[in-house]
Amino acid sequence: MRVREFDDKDFDAAYRLDQTCYPPGIAYSRFALREFLSAPGAQAWVAEEEKELVAFIIVRQTSGARGHIITLDVREDRRRRGIGSGLLRTAEAWLAAQGVKRVRLETATDNAAAVAFWQRAGYATVARLPRYYLATHDAYRMEKDLG
Repeated sequence: MRVREFDDKDFDAAYRLDQTCYPPGIAYSRFALREFLSAPGAQAWVAEEEKELVAFIIVRQTSGARGHIITLDVREDRRRRGIGSGLLRTAEAWLAAQGVKRVRLETATDNAAAVAFWQRAGYATVARLPRYYLATHDAYRMEKDLG
């Protein structure tokens, strides 16, 4: 597996991956994905296997010492192999180098695998966000101190 910075040529593969990782309405539109990638303070990385994009992460320094994980997508047949954890370590190191002390994310309350992943990575639930997804599904806000 190779981790590298996101490049414009990765956009279509990342968009297709996001569409397979999340249900319609929750998966990002092309417009939303481009907005997240081009937002001030945003940075993204991809994981490749044999030159094929199998995962990506987008993070953003939102204000001085705060950061946000926008999304972490891993192809279903490549999950539980350390790829997501590797991308997360890369992103957290970059955020910390930018001066971020605390990072947050949102994840669906009914996605037990995702909640467990984030907990193993040191994230703690700090709030429940009613009807966060599609105005029907709750999410957890999870946060972690980076140091």
